[in-house]
Amino acid sequence: MATGAVQAVEATSDDMGGIGAMLRHKRVLAASLIGTAVEFYDFYIYATAASLVFGPLFFPASSPSAQLLAAYGSLALAFFARPLGAAVFGHYGDRIGRKATLVTSLMLMGGSTLAIGFLPTYQSIGWWAPLILCALRFGQGLGLGGEWGGAALLAVENAPPGWRARFGMFPQLGAPVGFLAANGLFLILGTFLTDQDFFAWGWRLPFLGSAVLVLLGLWIRLKLTETPEFSAARAETPPPAVPLATLLQSHLGAAVAGTFACAACFAVYYIATAFALGYGTTTLKIDRETFLAIQLGAILFMALSIVIAGWWADRSSPTRVLVAGCIGTVLMGVIFGPAMGTGQLLPIFLILSLALLLMGFVYGPLGAYLPHLFPVQLRYTGASFAFNLGGIIGGAMAPIVATWLIQVQGVELVGLYMSAAAALSLIGLWFTSRK
Repeated sequence: MATGAVQAVEATSDDMGGIGAMLRHKRVLAASLIGTAVEFYDFYIYATAASLVFGPLFFPASSPSAQLLAAYGSLALAFFARPLGAAVFGHYGDRIGRKATLVTSLMLMGGSTLAIGFLPTYQSIGWWAPLILCALRFGQGLGLGGEWGGAALLAVENAPPGWRARFGMFPQLGAPVGFLAANGLFLILGTFLTDQDFFAWGWRLPFLGSAVLVLLGLWIRLKLTETPEFSAARAETPPPAVPLATLLQSHLGAAVAGTFACAACFAVYYIATAFALGYGTTTLKIDRETFLAIQLGAILFMALSIVIAGWWADRSSPTRVLVAGCIGTVLMGVIFGPAMGTGQLLPIFLILSLALLLMGFVYGPLGAYLPHLFPVQLRYTGASFAFNLGGIIGGAMAPIVATWLIQVQGVELVGLYMSAAAALSLIGLWFTSRK
């Protein structure tokens, strides 16, 4: 009887431990998904507003294309802030822990986004309007620079054996979820508001509404504990005094290769979303709500491919999936411009769907790929730095270069920017595969 009782107690304990682990995993995955969805929602409503309204509202009139380029320039500012955010938040994430850093990055992003919703336009305060807008966009970039790496580590450092890519895909799903929320809200507003009301005050509502989402993200993240891998590493060895300096001294090659590996996903995303929206509604004169609906349909293919990529990466390797996605992107870039140039809704929907489908394969596995390039106590800095520097190469200049190419050569060459970025990513992936 005694032996049976002991075995029963042990079995109950094991069951309780399994239930506890399952609940912890669900909480971690929810926190990584919802947190990144909120951050990307904040980031993307700016990209959508820059394509639709920020040009005439915040920049002096010269021509619609010049105003659009100025708005895209303010959009690009955040990409240059992101590596700085990666360095700052990575420093504290590697020294203090993932949880506190993620909470701070979310608050910075949320505060910057909310302030944009209250910002007077150029007609009200002159040059102060674009200056403050750019400063707040810079704040958004700082926040997101510290967000992605921490969310990816939160997921993969809690993953059971053999599940790192599938856990790592949850922060990646925050991108399409945030996009659906951002553009879906703009679509609803455009449906129920007149153009005059939308330009006068309607565009502010997505920025003001982000405060509710940020509070939700904070509530979930404050309930988290530190990741087991980070806690074990900190107990074994003190963290580096300056993680970025150690990264550049000892792991520069991995950081550069990881940066190149990220270029493709940013190029694909911002050409298929921000650039395509601006081009479709201005040059092609497609109705704003119609084009937003096309993009909302196309983004579903990105969410699907992120899930497939996570499963595939656990079955093979993240590098192999990323390589396949990059090869597909090189080919897709050749036909992207001509398809957009048709001006027809069906070819545009099909090419955007294909681009964003491939986006899932060059983006989804990064949550598992980048952390494995660096030791535990440098992962926050290393993964964040590589990811956000890749954003400068692939994403910051994408809408600007694409708009310039149209003016000098026509839309046919726009997709070649994505092909070039994918080729650069293949170089980075080749380098890390040789390590």
